[in-house]
Formats: sequence, structure tokens, C-alpha cells
Amino acid sequence: MSDDRTAVERILIVDDEPDLRQLVTFNLREAGFEVDAVGSGLAGLALANKTRPAVIVLDLMLPDMPGTEVCQQLRGDPVLADTAVLMLTARGDEYDRLLGFEVGADDYVVKPFSVRELVMRVRALARRTAERRAARATLAGTGKTSEMRLRWKGLELDPVRHRVTLDDVELSLRPLEFKLIQILLENPGRVLSRAQLLEDVWGISGDASSRTVDTHVRRLRERLGVYGDAVETVHGFGYRLKEL
Repeated sequence: MSDDRTAVERILIVDDEPDLRQLVTFNLREAGFEVDAVGSGLAGLALANKTRPAVIVLDLMLPDMPGTEVCQQLRGDPVLADTAVLMLTARGDEYDRLLGFEVGADDYVVKPFSVRELVMRVRALARRTAERRAARATLAGTGKTSEMRLRWKGLELDPVRHRVTLDDVELSLRPLEFKLIQILLENPGRVLSRAQLLEDVWGISGDASSRTVDTHVRRLRERLGVYGDAVETVHGFGYRLKEL
């Protein structure tokens, strides 16, 4: 197995509850991942820089520093720019969810949680990280640029370079935000249900909550600025990219 493959399949758990670390570690290893687990924010930051995991499962409440601060430091490290962060929180109110997304988390799970759903969410995030790293490696190896860019007015997405620009100014998006706007741009005018977006973007099907979709759409609109109205809400159904 190559080092790149190992890195893509590695998961880091940062949580101060030993029983939870053991439970999640066991189930993620059963799902085929390589897993490291630590009990503090500082240990998590140090190990993340050493192993460059695909996904970090990060508790909001840690003994030495808030999980939000850990996430901010991760997002400030260019080496870990493509690492996905799944936030664990014992509090499920909207403020905590938005705060997590505000500092750069890609997804969240509220304790107590379904281990099966957690594994599904980690798998989906790991797949996005793998796609992003593979695209960058391919581009670096060929020196080619993408000819299949997606556009909506001054909004442009390059799927190979994993770049989004607004009026030629590059926009920094998290992997799931990138995937969300990519799917909308690929289906202009088509209504995409929340369930369909959960499956296409997060890789989650079944009874998973659609609130994750709504929260990410709201954050995506904010990031798109003057082009935020490109994403329309179709009440009772889902979302679509407004037709030009």
C-alpha cells in the first residue's frame, strides 16, 4: 500500500472519553480504515500534522482546549487544508452546529449517536478527501488544465483543480461545500431533494436528518455572496440552481 493510500484511509479521533474512543476506533477499523485516537486537542493537532488523516472526528468539549479552537488551527495549516473534520457535540442546538461550520467543520454528529451513521458519514468525508487529493495529484502529474468548467454568471467551478471563483476571485470552500455547488451546477434548473443531496454529497441514504443539508446550503449561500441567490429553495421538495 502506498503512503498516499494510507494517508487517505487514515482517520484520527480526538475525544477525551476512553469508552467512546474505543467504540468508534473498533467500528472504523471494522469498516476498513486505519485509526488513531487521542484524548486532547494538543495531542490531536500534533498527530494530525504527523499523519495527515483523511478525516478527523473531533469532540467539541475537550479537557485542554475547545474543539472549535482545534478546528481553527487545523484550518490555518495548509498541509491539512484538504482534511475533513466531523465535529462531535453533546449539544444539538443550531448555535453549536453553526459555530462548528463557522470554524471550518464539514459535518457534525450529536451525542449520543448511531455508530452506523457515524461510520457512514466518515466514509463519505473520506471519499471526498480521496477525490480531492487524487484530482490534485493527477493535475500536478500532467500539467493539464480542466476544459470542463461549470459556470453560472460570474461563478465558475473547475472540477479538476478543485477551484471555485467568483468574478475571477478564488473562493475557499470546504470539500462538502465544493461538492454541493458542483452537483447544483451540473444540474441547472433541476430540483434536487434533500434526500438526494444527502446521498450524492454525503453518501448517506435512509433516515439521516436533512438538517445537515439545510445548514450547508445556508452556509454555501453566505460564501457565494452576491451569487448566493443562484441556489433556490423549492419549498416542500429541496433545492435547485436557478436557471439563467
